[in-house]
Amino acid sequence: MTLDTTGRHTPAHEHTTSRHRMSDRTSPRGDHTERGAGEGPDRPSIAPPIADDALGLRDQLDDDERALLERIERHSAQSVRGVSTEAWNEDRLARELLPGLADLGLGELTLSGTSHLFQGLAHAAIARADLSISALLGIHNELIIGTLAALGSTEQQRRWLPGLRQLETLGAFCLTEPEHGSDISGGLATTATRDGDEWVLTGSKRWIGLGTLADLALIWARDTTTAEVTCFAVETSTPGYYAEKIHHKTALRGMQNADVTLDDVRVGAEAQLPGATGFAAANSLLKDSRAWVGWQAVGAQQAILQIVRDYVLGREQFGRPLAGFQLIQQGLAEIAGNLSATAALMAQTARLQSRGELEMSHAAMAKSTCTRHARASAALGRELLGGNGISTDFELAKVVND
Repeated sequence: MTLDTTGRHTPAHEHTTSRHRMSDRTSPRGDHTERGAGEGPDRPSIAPPIADDALGLRDQLDDDERALLERIERHSAQSVRGVSTEAWNEDRLARELLPGLADLGLGELTLSGTSHLFQGLAHAAIARADLSISALLGIHNELIIGTLAALGSTEQQRRWLPGLRQLETLGAFCLTEPEHGSDISGGLATTATRDGDEWVLTGSKRWIGLGTLADLALIWARDTTTAEVTCFAVETSTPGYYAEKIHHKTALRGMQNADVTLDDVRVGAEAQLPGATGFAAANSLLKDSRAWVGWQAVGAQQAILQIVRDYVLGREQFGRPLAGFQLIQQGLAEIAGNLSATAALMAQTARLQSRGELEMSHAAMAKSTCTRHARASAALGRELLGGNGISTDFELAKVVND
């Protein structure tokens, strides 16, 4: 596999065929465009500038944020995209990518003081390269660092945040359970029982990201005395904490999910997060994480649009590029439209966040609507690549599954 000038990974032998003829023209935004069949000085191009930011959201950032976003986008395209495909095929986390991401400040994005729009576009840039790494960074920022910053004690923050901010320490957010997903607020069954100066945690968790790799587990449990939900910061080396990787996944294969068993895990009273009083505390964190998922949908569709566009410009059938056929152009136009609609919704979501006006209904609507558009775009992209759409050699299969 090699990386061509568009950032698309292709089998090496394809670079010697007519399928990847590239011109040296660039669009006003700096995107590479190709000259299609029958195109000349008096004929319109079949390859207009790629509409990954048709609404100009980057233009709303200040100069420093725009420059940093460009660095993140460049690093994601050059250093994350190819490695993540190999890791996806091998069903492993590309942990070797984390130092480079930390150097860009992505381990402490939620504490950076940057605008919500910038943070969203940064998440989209990572999701465009790989949704598993995006999931890791999103959960890390919104649910691990976010929980400790909002609900943790000064000592807990002092102990854990420095390593987390550099992605040297990883955390697992242990909330969902084998029998409780959507109804976790009322059905949470993991228990926390006070025993002298200690708490005893008992129960099971499921679909826990990084459960087998994390250094820290934030475990949500129900106090057996008060029936209130609370949270504990637990080292995963603590006796009684067991995690087993969930195998045979067909999506987010780079994100290592686990079943976690808590067999009378004993922790000191200082492990309890003082701000975690009731499920409402968790819900406020989940609100922002739902909004982040909407930005994942933006990045996924940016990837879909670029992969499909590059493919149909390079792939020739009936003597001309696939991009020259209106049926193909309609599919591209629909993907670009879905992407723009998703980006517009997320831009407004970011404005609500910046004003402190984001409600759970807004976040849930953004997550639901944006991911629905992303699934529609993925299905269109899969059709446009034909048989090659089921091979990760052409990338789209990975994006579709994720």
